[in-house]
Amino acid sequence: MEESEVGVPPWPGGPEAWPDDPRYDPELLAHGDRRNVADRYRYWSLEAIVADLDARRHTFHVAIENWQHDLNIGSVVRTANAFLAARVHIVGRRRWNRRGAMVTDRYQHVQHHASVSDLITWANAEDLPVLGVDNLPGSVPLEGYPLPRACVLLFGQESVGLSDEARAAAVDVLHIAQFGSTRSINAGAAAAIAMHAWVTQHAGLPASTGLDG
Repeated sequence: MEESEVGVPPWPGGPEAWPDDPRYDPELLAHGDRRNVADRYRYWSLEAIVADLDARRHTFHVAIENWQHDLNIGSVVRTANAFLAARVHIVGRRRWNRRGAMVTDRYQHVQHHASVSDLITWANAEDLPVLGVDNLPGSVPLEGYPLPRACVLLFGQESVGLSDEARAAAVDVLHIAQFGSTRSINAGAAAAIAMHAWVTQHAGLPASTGLDG
């Protein structure tokens, strides 16, 4: 059985049949659109998609510490794009592994901060409380926690979790309920759960998944 090709072929009928809409990209109309985007964005230019997302972005931010070139950061960026986060903040090393982002970093705003203190200074200027997410003594359950509508969800480096500076700076540290033997789940999975928790509290759930146009 042949695997179906992702996306859509060139717009049928040639240039004479192309839609008169500045959001559409002539190259994509001519050659097809095989990108990993929702159907409603088929044939749209990158700039048009970002502009549409910017008009609808949610008010939560995601931050992750990057001291050891964490492989999870790409996954965090991809999930932040899926949940329409305002911005992803990389704290520590500027370079990060983009493979896991699956090109979604082109659509998701990403900002770098050299240190936790730089992130906190930025968040304070924006009047955004910073909430750590880690399985630590004294942390409170994410489940049922009233997440602020505008906030920063801060995650630590894989394996070591939040740094001491990040723990001290957070308004609260939240943990995700677990029932097995492992001490923690990876940062990419934790970020996805925390973002979904924010969405369930504050975002109107769409009538469509966006996969059907």
